[in-house]
Amino acid sequence: MNREELGKYLNSQSYAPSTTKEISEKLGIGSDEIVDLIEQFEEEGLIYKTKSGKWHRVRSNEMVGIIKFTRSGKKAFITSNGKEALVEVADTLWALNGDKVLVEVFEVGDDILHGRVLKIIERSMDRIVGVYKSPWTNFGYVIPDDPRVIYEFRVYSKDAVEAVDGDKVVARIAHYPDSNSEGIVEIIEKIGKADSPESDLPSVIEKYKLPKPEEFPKSVRKAVRSLPKTVTPEDIVGRKDFRSKHVFTIDGEDAKDFDDACSIEKLPNGNYLLGVHIADVSNYVKEGDPIDKEAFRRGTSVYLIDTVIPMLPFELSNDLCSLVEGEDRLTLSVEMEIDEYGRIIKKHFSKSVIKSVKRLTYNKVTKLLEDPDKETEKEIGFLRPDLELMRELAHTIKTSRLGRGSIEFASDEVKIEIEDGKVKDVILRVQNIAEIMIEEFMISANESVAELFDRSGLPFIYRIHGKPDFETISELSEYLKAIGIKFKMTENIQPIMLQRILEQIKGHPLESVIQRLLVRSMKKAIYSETNVGHFGLASLNYTHFTSPIRRYPDLVVHRLLKIYIENGKFSKEEIENYSKLLPSIAKQSSEREVVADQAERDLISIKKIEYAADHIGESFDVVVTGVTDFGIFVEIPNKSISGLIHLSTLNDYYVHDEKMNILTGRNGRVFKMGDKLRAKIISADKTKGNIDFSLEEKHGKDGKGKNYKKAQKSRRTGKGHSGDGRE
Repeated sequence: MNREELGKYLNSQSYAPSTTKEISEKLGIGSDEIVDLIEQFEEEGLIYKTKSGKWHRVRSNEMVGIIKFTRSGKKAFITSNGKEALVEVADTLWALNGDKVLVEVFEVGDDILHGRVLKIIERSMDRIVGVYKSPWTNFGYVIPDDPRVIYEFRVYSKDAVEAVDGDKVVARIAHYPDSNSEGIVEIIEKIGKADSPESDLPSVIEKYKLPKPEEFPKSVRKAVRSLPKTVTPEDIVGRKDFRSKHVFTIDGEDAKDFDDACSIEKLPNGNYLLGVHIADVSNYVKEGDPIDKEAFRRGTSVYLIDTVIPMLPFELSNDLCSLVEGEDRLTLSVEMEIDEYGRIIKKHFSKSVIKSVKRLTYNKVTKLLEDPDKETEKEIGFLRPDLELMRELAHTIKTSRLGRGSIEFASDEVKIEIEDGKVKDVILRVQNIAEIMIEEFMISANESVAELFDRSGLPFIYRIHGKPDFETISELSEYLKAIGIKFKMTENIQPIMLQRILEQIKGHPLESVIQRLLVRSMKKAIYSETNVGHFGLASLNYTHFTSPIRRYPDLVVHRLLKIYIENGKFSKEEIENYSKLLPSIAKQSSEREVVADQAERDLISIKKIEYAADHIGESFDVVVTGVTDFGIFVEIPNKSISGLIHLSTLNDYYVHDEKMNILTGRNGRVFKMGDKLRAKIISADKTKGNIDFSLEEKHGKDGKGKNYKKAQKSRRTGKGHSGDGRE
């Protein structure tokens, strides 16, 4: 039975919704063969399964997919097979954000496909995190933290446990909202007061259904206890020995797990020999064992400011697999001979053993190379020749990479400084020379491993980044024209074209905002068993190989590379096995990465609002990032904190010119994107995710005018950015 034959049967007049077993019996085909084909059809949104276990075909005027609401909660979208449909709230059939739904699609003449939810196939959530409000004696409501969950849920007093008005809680959904009844929940956990900083971390963990730090299943704990405590002489047999070389790690000041180390030499022919040595986690985490299954389920470590939810137990991530100073550690090594132009001439892969001579930090390395003092010289000065050679090589590699068109985004990441459990400061991260060095070396190692497998044609997991859609880039170009930046648009968009935009905007007041818009206009990088290259890096072959302690796909790449190192090829059974396994591994890894990113961003956004709440009444230099008919969106550039100046707080009547994207007052004052202003924080609401500013003027008023509440309501229309910078 092939795909075409099954598709013909499912679309035939005689087909009635059936279970997998019934389809198998009807066609006289083994169930295993049918299961694989049905899974393909389901992933492509061609069929769906109901609670009865029966498969239904999706008609030509229908779509199946995940419904996603906007942050404003005013609209929702569903995407399937490259098609996207807009669903008005009235047509969502009480679906919640993330539910799998069946949608009828139709056109209404505005060039946008519209949809109407016909059936909720699968619920995405069985519990919610939110604030308990109880102004009545016999019942209250839980207001979800996530603005994309647009319904409040009723709680009867008997189901409220010890929660009181204003508590942050976790609640189990007892009844989903429908046409007959509102949603009903039972509170199962009280986190703390909604406005307390201590509630933020557990709220995010619950919201994204993350495991608690240090929490692992009993089967994993049992498996960990059976692992060796140290590297044994038997482990080293057959491995290339780098223990006599200057191999060392360079990481952040507060890093606990060290999964990459480097070494460097200058060869007699003038070329560089760069060694990248990565912790051999696969030596201890075997395919299919309890630790591996849990790592697959988690997909990645999650970094929530000063708390880590690791993919692997700490005994592995912080000890046995961590390349700690002065200890023998098992690694996989990539040795690359690189010429004066940054080209990799030769590369060699090996199972290896190292002993890190020093645990270096980014700050100490930068200090030694740029502004050394006696203390730094004394501690790490013996590695100065190696580090100076690395700086030289990193510059060469980066110049070569940018020359081929790789896009160089400046980071808009911030560091949240916590003191006594509260936010002390929000600081924009600036990459130093040591971070640049490591980044370039890791990119080179990742490309080398990916190229090996691409040329061999063997099963593999790639890190891919597709070309952006022409329509999306066209929208970006219109925004740039509005602020006076022009660039030539072609349908065959190339990375170097976007890099030229970044070069044009250097020093522009809106540089960080434009960079974010540029990132959003591009497709998201994902994992895939099929190689389409990496657009952002202008790379034909790319993978993730360098972080197996914190990323599951890297661990899988290690397993594949070890098979190649040991045998030079894959057996027929290995090819068949991994050809089946890798698509699901790539899909799971991509999905878990999205969850981790959202959780990390969410907590940072909450802490930015907490910082703003502690600085109400203080003034900051801001830049205008957008104008609407209800206010001016601004950002504190050196903290990446965004908020809104309501029109109601301005001492004039303003008109919004949508075409020119400006606000003009009766007194002639004009506000446009890129303007630099001085503004005062007047409110910050962690629950709603809003930060409000008032313009600081000599003759203006900073108070909240009579239209303040109206403006508060208007800001939820989705025409701009919310207070924490999210759309």
